[in-house]
Amino acid sequence: MHDPRVDQLAKQLIGYSVSLKKGEKILLDLYDVPPSIGLALIREARRKGGIPLIRSHDSRINREMLRGASDEQYSLIARHLMSEMKDMDAYIAVRGSHNIAESSDVPAKNMAVAMKQLRRVIDWRVKKTKWCVLRWPNPSMAQQAGMSTEAFEDFYFTVCLVDYKALLPAANALKKLMDRTDLVEITGPGTDLRFSIKDIPSITCAGTHNIPDGEVFTAPVKNSVEGVVSYNAPTIYQGIPFDSVRLTFEKGKVVKAESPGRNREINKILDSDPGARFIGEFALGYTAAIRQPMRDILFDEKIGGSFHFTPGQAYEEADNGNRSQVHWDLVCIQRKDHGGGEIRFDGKLIRKDGVFLPKSLAKLNG
Repeated sequence: MHDPRVDQLAKQLIGYSVSLKKGEKILLDLYDVPPSIGLALIREARRKGGIPLIRSHDSRINREMLRGASDEQYSLIARHLMSEMKDMDAYIAVRGSHNIAESSDVPAKNMAVAMKQLRRVIDWRVKKTKWCVLRWPNPSMAQQAGMSTEAFEDFYFTVCLVDYKALLPAANALKKLMDRTDLVEITGPGTDLRFSIKDIPSITCAGTHNIPDGEVFTAPVKNSVEGVVSYNAPTIYQGIPFDSVRLTFEKGKVVKAESPGRNREINKILDSDPGARFIGEFALGYTAAIRQPMRDILFDEKIGGSFHFTPGQAYEEADNGNRSQVHWDLVCIQRKDHGGGEIRFDGKLIRKDGVFLPKSLAKLNG
């Protein structure tokens, strides 16, 4: 039986997230997903007068390609993908995964080769197209979230079909507040962090680039970060799971990186290039319907009452000059049920235990 929520989601993605117009070309990039979402996106794109193109991927085949990655191979792949991407007006990626650890045994040097070559394609897509990226629910994701398949599907469609437009006024109020801020101070269990965001733009995210969505992001002044941050949301990067990540900073640089049982792996990632040990993004998550982490960053970085503090590449829209092949969104949840915490802007308490205090931001509390 067809689930009408799939059609609702396709309509929101095509009509709101990328605002597809008549005659525009859109690349639909599908990873380990059933035909239903691809069919719905094609039909909705055509209904809007757009021209859909499809790429379909299998994670096991991608793994095999990565295990033998070479500069020559991925330079060729990137050249062809770039030619295709330059011809697109819009892009939607729907990413399922039968096994989130499928790439865990890809050698780090091979992964670095592929990411280095593909970075220019990703940069073009981010800068030059209207794009949106989302995950797709399946039993593997439900198990990862500790939920039944049916309950997870209900959760998925609830958070993906949020009326993001209604949250825009409060999200824009947070953006304006961040734009006026110099010093940010974050405290909580294992966290005592200070940095400046002066003169770096803040960007509102409300359903136009990620689904689910719900964050306002900027970047710290590159050399301003001092102190320590302890992330309480489990994470996965390059197919490797990490827990209880703790980073210590001096003059903006990660001088100590720890994760129980994974110290060697985390430091190898942060040694990928010089920019990987500096922060490229600071963001506050505000999607109240997302409460618990599930090692899926498109969900976890939007958790209500969370922030993420990201080693690696800065976004051009909120650029602190940091460049890296790494962009690793690491999340800390500051609600009371996760230990609490406080965020201050220029000495003023803005969020306590995950709850925004200014009246103009109250809608972001759910």
